[in-house]
Amino acid sequence: MIGSSDGDEREASEVVSILGPGMAVEGDCETDGTLRIEGRVEGSVRAEKAVVVGEEGEVVGDIHTGDAVVAGSVTGGIVAESRVELQETARVEGDIRCRRVKLEEGGVVEGRLEMQEPGEAGEKGGFPQASTGRSRPAEART
Repeated sequence: MIGSSDGDEREASEVVSILGPGMAVEGDCETDGTLRIEGRVEGSVRAEKAVVVGEEGEVVGDIHTGDAVVAGSVTGGIVAESRVELQETARVEGDIRCRRVKLEEGGVVEGRLEMQEPGEAGEKGGFPQASTGRSRPAEART
């Protein structure tokens, strides 16, 4: 429990940590709650509850979380136990593993997307291995 001087006690998972605009962190970030990134992180990000990457936010490293909402840039993999939401301004260069995904028109993913049953994302650990061959674009036949 986190207590304040006025007697308000909250669970650690209810706390929202904010990395503000213009702020840069070199190294790993970890929290039991939610981490909102409006600046830049070079390192892995772990948040038990959620990671929110704002439109100007940038992560160069892997993200492990319960839920991820991305409006900015992620260069690395994302593993979410529950869901990933990629907003129209999102750009992800890396593999995504989650249970559910929402991709708004305009959002960009350069990597693989693997959807799994509950609990599988954390059990496998790491990220999906690259396939031995490149996938081919669909061909139209007349």
